[in-house]
Amino acid sequence: MLLLLLTNTIQAQQLPEFSLKDLEYNLRSFEDLKGEQLTLFDFWATWCKPCRKAIPELNKIYETYQERGVEIIGVNCDGPRSTAKVAPMARSLNIQYPVLLDINSDLMNEMNLANFPTLLAVNSKGKVVYVHEGFALGDEVEIIEAIDDLID
Repeated sequence: MLLLLLTNTIQAQQLPEFSLKDLEYNLRSFEDLKGEQLTLFDFWATWCKPCRKAIPELNKIYETYQERGVEIIGVNCDGPRSTAKVAPMARSLNIQYPVLLDINSDLMNEMNLANFPTLLAVNSKGKVVYVHEGFALGDEVEIIEAIDDLID
């Protein structure tokens, strides 16, 4: 019940304005990167084993849905001492989509997120319309169904 209530609260949220650095240390915002129809935010950390399982599936989703107006943005929430691990891990997992660095977890905290990975689907107006916490193989089916329901 509490998880359902928390998920509904997150879904009712508007994405705050933000600027985070990407892996090349360029400041990027939602407006810079958003998809035409939908933007998926994947909040993850290098030490998170479920995150490592989710990323290859998100790569497949990105390849399938990018042409249909869906963008994915990886938001890495490793702390300052671990940021050196992010770019090598992104390369080793062959992340196809932009990765932003939320070094102090400011965006994650502002969105009241507590678990890794957490996937948020945000519509073109910046409203959170879907939330998926955690990841186990097979969860990609539910995520794909949600995307299909949310886009034209």
